Amino acid sequence: MSLRLGLNIDHAATLRQARYARDADSPWAEPDPVALALVAERAGADGITAHLREDRRHMQDRDIFRLKEVLTTKLNLEMGNTPEIVDLALRVRPDDACLVPENRNEVTTEGGLDCLTHREALAPTIRALRDQGTVVSLFIDPDPAQIRAAAELGAAYVELHTGAFANATGAARDAELRRLAEGAALAREAGLRVNAGHGLNYDNVRELFAVPHLVELNIGHSIISRALSTGLSAAVKEMKLLCRDYKG
Repeated sequence: MSLRLGLNIDHAATLRQARYARDADSPWAEPDPVALALVAERAGADGITAHLREDRRHMQDRDIFRLKEVLTTKLNLEMGNTPEIVDLALRVRPDDACLVPENRNEVTTEGGLDCLTHREALAPTIRALRDQGTVVSLFIDPDPAQIRAAAELGAAYVELHTGAFANATGAARDAELRRLAEGAALAREAGLRVNAGHGLNYDNVRELFAVPHLVELNIGHSIISRALSTGLSAAVKEMKLLCRDYKG
């Protein structure tokens, strides 16, 4: 099976909110992340990822419902484990849901979810999502204790946080790549499927291909940035072409 590509559409919504924060539902509000998601699907994206944050800084509730209605691939909803967001997820019924940590003061997600500390809070959310047919993933650092906890909680996937790898250089980068490879192998042994994401771009993604057992990469900022010069369809096709080189 070839390496799948999920496009995170949040940054398109961020651009919209910069001008239309008070009028995001207006017909003239642009860019429309839902329309762009459909362009990405036609270009070969295997799914669309969207993070509905508690502060609604980019994606809005209406965007999520519209995505679920019109997508022909799948909707992967990134979500914090808060009652309001969980309730919305149970109403939307996304194909996939990736539980992530959330800090209102961060620009973007800064690290993996602590499954050990929050085990009791996560368990009922995971059960509720699974019971309605949503495939559950946990966004975690490649730490053995976190991987084991994810398996015990009943997640289907872990999404390994690649931010430390993406931000490191030299020997530190090599060490982070080894951590990811070891984490992926451990996850596979524990019965988990393995996704990866955060900070991945057209330059570093080939290095990540040293990590075994990957099923899907979720990439947003780099593709949306490239789209400003090439167009979204070309940007998605370029990343999909890179993904074909993954041997697993």
